[in-house]
Amino acid sequence: MKLVGDKIYLRFLEVHDAAAKLALNVRNRSFFEPFVTTRDDSYYTLETQLQSIKVAVDSKEKDQGYFWGVFLRESDDLIGFVSLTEVVRGPLQSGWLGYSLDSAQNGRGYTTEAVRLVVSYAFNTLQLHRIEAGVMPHNLGSIRVLEKAGFKREGLSKKNVLINGKWEDHLHFAVINPED
Repeated sequence: MKLVGDKIYLRFLEVHDAAAKLALNVRNRSFFEPFVTTRDDSYYTLETQLQSIKVAVDSKEKDQGYFWGVFLRESDDLIGFVSLTEVVRGPLQSGWLGYSLDSAQNGRGYTTEAVRLVVSYAFNTLQLHRIEAGVMPHNLGSIRVLEKAGFKREGLSKKNVLINGKWEDHLHFAVINPED
């Protein structure tokens, strides 16, 4: 299953994507590190990337999380990731959005397009009511992505995510299914 946009498409990562996933993470290690939890050298192995894809497949089958690769339509190159995690059913019907894009591809609208595709899938296919996202206040590019995709700022969560050994503040954003 593909979610197709103008310049990119998304599809769920599969076992055969492990080498490309590893290459993307290695190439962007220093670029991603200021925004993610601490990753030791074992993260940057084919075995770990393969295992993460297997966990993602299991998570999707259990309707707990969805993990897509972001691919260029013109070349089929893997250039990023988008995830919808912590999917909760029942009275909440919500999930948390996450994303990352190859530093060489920033500023071209790919992340905004990918986020819009996932929001549409979450609302129309998964029938979620609310999608939330957190972003560090200094990450202006990510804030713009969320705002362009219709997310509204709801507040500031103080020291709520451990990033590289330091508790970081995050702005809290959300978007509500317009059908609800």
